[in-house]
Amino acid sequence: MKKFFLLPTLLSTVLILACAGRHDDPTTEDAQLRASLEKAGVRALQTPVQDPQKVALGKALMFDKILSGNKDISCATCHHPLAHTGDALSVSIGVGGTGLGMNRVIGPNRNFIPRNAPEVFNRGVANFDTFFWDGRVSGTVQNGFTTPAGTKLLPGLDNALAAQAMFPVTSRDEMRGAAGDIQAGGAPNELAMLADNDFSGIWNGLMARLMAIPEYARLFGAAFPTVPHGQLGFQHAANAIGAFEASLWALADSPFDHYVAGDSTSLSAAQKRGAALFYGKARCSECHSGPSMTDLKFHNIAAPQIGPGKGAESPLDYGRGRETGQTADRFKFRTPPLRNVALTGPWTHAGAYTTLEGVIRHHLDPRQSLQAYNASQLAPRFAAQVHNQNIIQAGVFDTLDGIVTTPLALSNAEVADLVSFLQALTDPKAMDQSIEVPFSVPSGLPVSD
Repeated sequence: MKKFFLLPTLLSTVLILACAGRHDDPTTEDAQLRASLEKAGVRALQTPVQDPQKVALGKALMFDKILSGNKDISCATCHHPLAHTGDALSVSIGVGGTGLGMNRVIGPNRNFIPRNAPEVFNRGVANFDTFFWDGRVSGTVQNGFTTPAGTKLLPGLDNALAAQAMFPVTSRDEMRGAAGDIQAGGAPNELAMLADNDFSGIWNGLMARLMAIPEYARLFGAAFPTVPHGQLGFQHAANAIGAFEASLWALADSPFDHYVAGDSTSLSAAQKRGAALFYGKARCSECHSGPSMTDLKFHNIAAPQIGPGKGAESPLDYGRGRETGQTADRFKFRTPPLRNVALTGPWTHAGAYTTLEGVIRHHLDPRQSLQAYNASQLAPRFAAQVHNQNIIQAGVFDTLDGIVTTPLALSNAEVADLVSFLQALTDPKAMDQSIEVPFSVPSGLPVSD
């Protein structure tokens, strides 16, 4: 399959670094670095083994456009193996669009999705319990889930990853479509006719579509053999999608993972210097902490605003503040995990930066960086969507996170070392997953655009 997503220069850089000599012997510096890793709670990722029948069902659902109102977009359109589980766009293009990755074209009379499609590597680890940039889905089976559906959330979800999978299908811009839309094939979009808060109606409508397809009836029966077909709900589809994501994208075999496991030769000298900065002077690990390299909390780093914004405050995006209603939470977004980060640009919640160096330098002085932001690094269609003056006027600096309020001075060499360390977080298997794309799905709808 043609790999039309990839940024060749970035991929080449990663390959060169991955093949670089691993020649360092254990030293005092290694001992100090290991002490920093221990203090930061870094350890090997533990991902539960998934039921292969659920994984098989989840894979079909992930790539099947049957889950969208117009039958023109799948979950994988924005989280594709060939785009390293993202879509390579600053902000995504949802229902009505055509094409994949950087070739995707927005549909007539449609708008961009307000945020960057996050990568989905290693989301199956036990402690990853907060999803979406604004954290609108969170929780555990034991303590319950907080979601946009409130008390209407269906019971029986396996984890927060599955709970997250319940909601892209309900979003008009992402997958469900607008009232009056027509499905591929010419039939009215019955899901778009439903009210936005009719979660049960949307999920029941999707299950009616799925269970009318004999192959899906078989796959659901194999994945959930103790559940009568009449009692299967979209929570079971979401559990399967979550199992597929947790199984396929459990990729934690990077040079850094080898180092954490005890191989002091797995990182180059520059990568070790970068790691020491990351867990020390540069203070990155204060937010990018733990085995997933995220505290799963919300921070305002004055990241540039790109896209249409969300809700009544459009073209602004209040982030976490939209969920809590608290002024103090405006412009805060969840800390992204960093596994395989070198592959998953453009970076930040709105895909504002196209290089890792650019992201790092923004963190050093967010005030100055936002005010001097150069939109020419973006594709023209996204450069026209920059709204930085709007968020400055709306008080983005008023809630700036304390960790970034004081500018941090790093030399060019130190920034380069940090970039080297971030590239050491790449699992080689993440660089080419074309084999994971199915040739067909049970609905018979086209898999590739």
